Amino acid sequence: MDALYYPFHLCHEQTLHQLIEHYPRVHFRNFMALQLTPFMGTTAFPECMGDDYPDLLEKGRIVQGHDLSGPLNPAITTLVNQDLADPLWRTIFHQALRDDRRFQRGLFPFSQDSQGRSTVASDLAVLSAFQQPEREFAPYTVETLQVMSRRRLPDNENLSFEYGFGLIKMSAALVYSIQLCQQFGLVAVTDSPSHHRLLERTCLRNTVDLTNTCLKREGY
Repeated sequence: MDALYYPFHLCHEQTLHQLIEHYPRVHFRNFMALQLTPFMGTTAFPECMGDDYPDLLEKGRIVQGHDLSGPLNPAITTLVNQDLADPLWRTIFHQALRDDRRFQRGLFPFSQDSQGRSTVASDLAVLSAFQQPEREFAPYTVETLQVMSRRRLPDNENLSFEYGFGLIKMSAALVYSIQLCQQFGLVAVTDSPSHHRLLERTCLRNTVDLTNTCLKREGY
């Protein structure tokens, strides 16, 4: 079977070598520019894996261009809200945000060094605020975040919003991963144990039959 790399649109060169070694073709999504409301969302980045590996793209070993940008449709919104209401999924997410520097770096735009450590005092303060235990249990839905996004928020509510938006972005990326795998008959593959655990939890809870593999990163 072919593979879908998740949850990001790019991967490390050594991860790509492992993917190419084990799978006939590896699918990559475009950057997910999530539109929470018509006036609020993330901005897409144009780079793709094939830009740096045109030979693999030409040979068909890399398949790219899966576009996941735009607003969440009602079906996706329901699935995301199920993740956000799942205590075990939330625990896995919060533990990763607390302990996994790569998970932090992929979710929030902190200024970090090559080891994933925050290098700006304000970033350290924000990260510490995100890691507070009570955030793991705070209720969120896509709809409540949409309402919050329509008004100017004080600092404490803005932190709550950013945490919730991080939850939504993560869940949506994984829900889309499941749908792409089902649509094209793909194996889900990541090199991030935290993201692997989150996807495993979603699949188990929703009784989704999906092969989900985590590649080991050694020395990089």
